[in-house]
Amino acid sequence: MDLRQIDVAKATGIDQKTLSNYETGKTNPDSFAIIKLADFFDVSADYLIGRSIEHKSNTDRILERIEKIQYELNKIKKDIKKL
Repeated sequence: MDLRQIDVAKATGIDQKTLSNYETGKTNPDSFAIIKLADFFDVSADYLIGRSIEHKSNTDRILERIEKIQYELNKIKKDIKKL
């Protein structure tokens, strides 16, 4: 995302030096930091810690599926009107 650590630090409340330590592997984030970072980057905590290749949250996937269903329903409505 082309962000500086200081920008992420300000947005999340996590100290810049702490973020640097996470990036270099000197320390690992605790659960509160993982949640803050996942929220900031709009990804799931599982994606952030490498347990998932899906970067989108379940909510995002559900919303995409609803949009697809809505699109299909609109197509069906148009087809019915043509009858």
